[in-house]
Amino acid sequence: MMNCLALDDEPLALEIIEDFARKAPFPMHVKTFENAALALRYLQEEPVDLLFLDIKMPDITGIQFLKSLKHPPMVIFTTAYEEFAIDGFELDVVDYLLKPIPFERFLKAVVKAQEHLPVTQQNDYIFVKTEYKIIKINLEDILYIEALKDYIKIYTHNQPVLTLKSLKAFESRLPKDKFIRVHRSYLVAMNKINSVERNTVMIANQPIPISEGYRDKFYDVITKYS
Repeated sequence: MMNCLALDDEPLALEIIEDFARKAPFPMHVKTFENAALALRYLQEEPVDLLFLDIKMPDITGIQFLKSLKHPPMVIFTTAYEEFAIDGFELDVVDYLLKPIPFERFLKAVVKAQEHLPVTQQNDYIFVKTEYKIIKINLEDILYIEALKDYIKIYTHNQPVLTLKSLKAFESRLPKDKFIRVHRSYLVAMNKINSVERNTVMIANQPIPISEGYRDKFYDVITKYS
């Protein structure tokens, strides 16, 4: 599943992207926003693989919005103005779509993005870059992951691993049926949970908080296994 966000001040433009996404040859989930502040909040809280971004909007341009992101996902600009193409090239976006967007052109852009999605072989291990080397971590060994500003710390049965990456970006690389977000700063392995009490998850004798924003989704998931 490719998780996408579309930001555009034109509702019709968002409807077209949603419709095109449903016709794509691989599963795509698109969350749409007309408001940049709400889109930014969603990006900070949820994993997003691909951002469809309009350039000319009332309160902020798409270029300004992209530059404000510390850990941006892949980006496809969607605009009616050709003159911004050079900006897209300089910002290393995946593609630049001119409105009105033909489906064939949309499809070419999202296939290009899909080819750049991180893939883990058989979903059983992942490679992580540390300061001096690249480490292979078996997914089965991960207990939980903690966000620390620009870094994340991956706790395993062995020593923790520190890597320069956002929690949101790392979450997008993990199988969603095995890991779940419980807090803005914590992602936990489902099969490593020892107990849950009120607003706390216990993993390897370590209490991990469940925040209000993730509580309902977390309990919805774990009740399926009860």
